[in-house]
Amino acid sequence: MTPRQKALWLFGAIVLLLAVASAIGSVLRRRATSEGGRAVVDNLIARVNAWWVMVAFLAAAFALGPTAMLIMFGFASFFALREFVTLTPTRRGDYLPLLLSFYLLVPLQYVLIGLHQYGTFAICVPVYAFLLLPAAATFAGDTPDFLTRSAKIQWGVMITVYCISYAPALMLLDIPGYHEADTLLVFYLLFIVQLSDVLQYVFGKLFGKTKLAPQVSPSKTVEGLIGGGLSATAVGGALWWITPFTWQQSLLLSFIIVVMGVLGGLTLSAVKRSLGAKDWGVMIEGHGGMLDRLDSVSFAAPVFFHLTRYFFT
Repeated sequence: MTPRQKALWLFGAIVLLLAVASAIGSVLRRRATSEGGRAVVDNLIARVNAWWVMVAFLAAAFALGPTAMLIMFGFASFFALREFVTLTPTRRGDYLPLLLSFYLLVPLQYVLIGLHQYGTFAICVPVYAFLLLPAAATFAGDTPDFLTRSAKIQWGVMITVYCISYAPALMLLDIPGYHEADTLLVFYLLFIVQLSDVLQYVFGKLFGKTKLAPQVSPSKTVEGLIGGGLSATAVGGALWWITPFTWQQSLLLSFIIVVMGVLGGLTLSAVKRSLGAKDWGVMIEGHGGMLDRLDSVSFAAPVFFHLTRYFFT
């Protein structure tokens, strides 16, 4: 089966599942009687609707090729960084480093991936950007909270640009016997991360009793984590046929993706709480902002990339 045929089967199956989920959500909405029940159903429907949008964008990017995938993620990083900066207090002296972050670092990072410059791409942000941004801020002479402000901008660029860019960077990998299917690996990563999030929510609502981190993310439960995480891991193992892995390797890697996704979600939830915000933005109806959807990806993508590169290239 060719990569395109695999993609068609995969997208067809997901569209069918989403259609079933939308139909179930419609039935549940009519049958919900309590206010709490309606709120849960509405949240679930919002998640399904967000999936429709994500799958549509991914299908278009897959059809148009790697360049379209890079452009899509480039815009995602741009909007995620904008949300981070919007919630993070800045001063006039931060204008130049912010300008460089949005209009130099974001496009440069994705251009380097497009040019297959792995070495430069891997160190551009954590070395050169981390030196450049605070140095640029010094020219404004705005010294109050200089270290804190610089660290916030550096952290925002690291999470929203560098870490997220590792998802499309999977297309850089030269895996023997797995040519012309690199975008499927990107889809594999995103699918496991997002499916884990949805299943943890569903299992949490059905069986959740023990709060995982009540001060950080009140809706997450231990039961939801175990049930949703293991279910997403099992689905990842079953999707070995779109990857260069055996089913055992796919099972292990999907488990690592789930774990890192949970850590990413909790970490960025803690950042939101420290800023007094519930969501990063309002870009996605019922789901907050772009970074609310990519917080798990920001932790899972670099780890998945390097494990795959180390063991399979």
